[in-house]
Amino acid sequence: MPQSTRPIIEMKGVSKTYRTRDGDVPSLKPIDFTINEGEFLVVVGPSGCGKSTLLKMVAGLLPPSTGEIRVQGKVIVQPHSGVGVVFQQPLLLPWRSVFSNVMMPVEVKGLDKDVYGKRAHELLEMAGLKDFARKYPWQLSGGMQQRASICRALVHDPKIVLMDEPFGALDAMTREKMNVELQRIQRATGKTVLFITHSIPEAVFLADRVMVMSERPGTIAAVYDVELERPRTLDVMADPRFVALTQKIRHHFYAHGGLD
Repeated sequence: MPQSTRPIIEMKGVSKTYRTRDGDVPSLKPIDFTINEGEFLVVVGPSGCGKSTLLKMVAGLLPPSTGEIRVQGKVIVQPHSGVGVVFQQPLLLPWRSVFSNVMMPVEVKGLDKDVYGKRAHELLEMAGLKDFARKYPWQLSGGMQQRASICRALVHDPKIVLMDEPFGALDAMTREKMNVELQRIQRATGKTVLFITHSIPEAVFLADRVMVMSERPGTIAAVYDVELERPRTLDVMADPRFVALTQKIRHHFYAHGGLD
């Protein structure tokens, strides 16, 4: 499903400064940016540059220090229901089964449990967790727990999915599989995805655009269009255009001190 040119996330003059006992700590310089409906935007940047802060502000979990964030035309001042969020850690409740954890957004929103229960089972099968639906988080590996958290973010079918290094804990082969599956789901449903990663190849594989952020206090250093046809298979990583773009982004970081 192709993306539209209608903005769904708008940031105008958005900055963030944390106040501490030792004084103010600027995290993000004022930025202006728009993400279109159905777009897959990936953010890469050095550790501590404000990538996660930006994502949390879009989710309404943190207020901006200056500026305004609009999601679907509404100014965001508090957590809202229009997004699904996947953090770096799974954050699963240990006393609930995997299936029950995935169903939490359905319960909170009062949605039809039969309809969304079927969707939950389909997502668990896609993520390779079909046989673990009745297990508890402590019985799963860290990677499996993160896959369950991704299913939880998708189960209520949000228009926007915010993902903060969601595949960082997975082994290389599973991570590649999840990249392919996430791309398939996003293109089929037209969801808007804001995705944070430290992996440049992952960014280029998934993105319509890659936003590169500078060192803290972060700002937008560059934006790269990914002009590779969809759907993409893992074979695209051998495409000269893929290699050239990953090298271009990598050289950008080498010139500015690296990703970490």
